Amino acid sequence: MSSPYHYMQLPREVIVGKGILARVKEVVQRLGLTGSALIVAGVKSCEIAGKKVRDLLEQTGMNVDTLLVETATIKDVLMVEDRIKAWKPRLLIGVGGGTKIDAAKLSSYRQGIPFISVPTTLSHDGIASPLASVKGADKPYSVMAQAPLAIIADTDVIAEAPWRLVTSGCGDVIAKFTAVKDWKLAHAEKDEYYGEYASSLALMSARLVMKNAELIKPGNDEGLRVLLEALISCGVAMSIAGSSRPCSGSEHLFSHALDMLHCPHAMHGEQCGVGSVLAAYLHRANWKRIRDTLKQIGAPTTAFELGAKDKDVVKALEMAATIRPERYTILHKLNLDREACEKVARITGII
Repeated sequence: MSSPYHYMQLPREVIVGKGILARVKEVVQRLGLTGSALIVAGVKSCEIAGKKVRDLLEQTGMNVDTLLVETATIKDVLMVEDRIKAWKPRLLIGVGGGTKIDAAKLSSYRQGIPFISVPTTLSHDGIASPLASVKGADKPYSVMAQAPLAIIADTDVIAEAPWRLVTSGCGDVIAKFTAVKDWKLAHAEKDEYYGEYASSLALMSARLVMKNAELIKPGNDEGLRVLLEALISCGVAMSIAGSSRPCSGSEHLFSHALDMLHCPHAMHGEQCGVGSVLAAYLHRANWKRIRDTLKQIGAPTTAFELGAKDKDVVKALEMAATIRPERYTILHKLNLDREACEKVARITGII
């Protein structure tokens, strides 16, 4: 039975551009946030941007504390929550890649305070979404938390990150093609709620990244900005949908399954890109275009490039539908056995 209401939570402010980290002061003041703030960052992201954010906030008269986290496990989230309870900040700021922002997002949500997202990498769409992916939970996928109150994305800071993180982000955005196809399928066959606007926003993001693939290369600020805006749009699409549906389908289930196999594996967005090639083939869509775009930007398109064994890719594809049995996708419809999974992986050239 569908819910009698639909709740959307969107960012109040989004600032993107070169050298705009300094604008964190005016954003905080404009939002009326005073008193104290807690910055959650990693060791590297604290050096790259966290210390500057702290200095800028202290110039406004705020008391600022910094907490370093390694990743986004339940243990990390609880550690941040303990600091929130002790420090009682008015605001939490996540500085870093997806995992640091996820730790900030979930802990701030659970403790009832707003958070601002300051991404230092573009590896996946968690920088702007209301969902958080936390390791060590009983579910290997994202849980609903809250959208950032504001997003401050400085392309000068982001450009310092390893290029592989950018190609991972591209894989995560391109994966929206098959995520939306799965959502439409669930609507048609299971009468699941389907949001035309949210799906259109996710698809537009994927199309823009594919259309501008030649710009997405080291040293090109324009290409970096295309990806950044696409990732933010994907986050907004999930806020509008009230779930990860427009951005996460069978390709994400494949990625989660690879993670669960504990084999040496690649980054989330890289795995989703390869998963999207497999899912597009199963949807009878243009899987070759997805594969060729991933190749163009330097993202993995084979098991070898993912750092995974052929047998692990086949096993992950076979078990993917069991990860979230309630989330209907092309994998649930086709119910592929091991032999069929191997055939799909060979036809698409992934193994």
